[in-house]
Amino acid sequence: MEIKDQQATPEQKAAIRKLHNEEARKLKISGYIIGAVACIVTSFLVRLKAFDFIGNYHGVLDNILFAAALSFGVLIISRVIQTQIAKGTLEKGLLYNLIQFTRLVTFIVIIFIFISFLNANWYTAAVSLGLISLLLGFALQTPIASLIGWFYIVMRGPFKVGDRIQVGGFNGDVVEINFLDTTLWEFSGNLMTSDLPSGRLIRFPNSLIFQNQVYNYSWQRYPLVWNEISFYITYKSDLDWVENIVRRTCLGQLDEKTKEHVQDMRDLISETPVDDIDIKEFPFVNFRIHENNWVEVVLIYIVDPKQSSQMRSNIVKAVIAELNANPEKVAFAPEGS
Repeated sequence: MEIKDQQATPEQKAAIRKLHNEEARKLKISGYIIGAVACIVTSFLVRLKAFDFIGNYHGVLDNILFAAALSFGVLIISRVIQTQIAKGTLEKGLLYNLIQFTRLVTFIVIIFIFISFLNANWYTAAVSLGLISLLLGFALQTPIASLIGWFYIVMRGPFKVGDRIQVGGFNGDVVEINFLDTTLWEFSGNLMTSDLPSGRLIRFPNSLIFQNQVYNYSWQRYPLVWNEISFYITYKSDLDWVENIVRRTCLGQLDEKTKEHVQDMRDLISETPVDDIDIKEFPFVNFRIHENNWVEVVLIYIVDPKQSSQMRSNIVKAVIAELNANPEKVAFAPEGS
């Protein structure tokens, strides 16, 4: 599996900047060193019977102190690794994910250290860890599945921060991807009939991607989607003229970058086994017969998914203005028909 690039949110960028702060890094590592030394010194005092009031708990306290000292050592190593990762040249979103993964591994190692020191031997520790994992697996099925979902999102990259996606019944722009959940800024939904943001945030567990299809409207290789606009005219209209006017007007509203993606789409199709699709012109204009004996004109074009509502409005206004300016060429269906 290949690791995909991911843009970073302002919060994630701030977390990476903190790792670049030399003074804060030295202060934190110094705190870990002091903690480790304090644990080791206290352990020797325990062995010298300086804490007789604890009775028979000398051995337990000694193990806890050595586990704590070793844990501080692991935290120091983890902090150094995180700092080196933050200095990398990869995308900041990917750097943040690697830092989060390092922290997760650190947490697991520290738990294993304490379990090991509180048991008589490594075999008992392994059995204890297995039993604990089994119990936690039953009790925390959804969080564990969500954590695995986070690994899948990071490694396979079905979506990244900034993408417009649909997962199950949720539609939105991805604003944050955490260990256990993903946050979307909702578009459309039950408050809106257009593709504009509704203003609500949707937070769903990452495990949801294993149970539902994931629709990504912002694929990196082809970040556009197809839209269509339809309206009705009479049989007496000049259909060839209407087709030319609608296509020309639509092209006038689209920017050059969007037009260039038509060739990108041809290239993508040529790389797949789907070889029976031939895109000869753009945009498409199709005609259909309506059940009320009108001709339905369907304009099909590509657009940035986050600009679809505004682009649709611009095209409708421009097309109607052009057609109304030539009533001898086209006639619309009467109101109420």
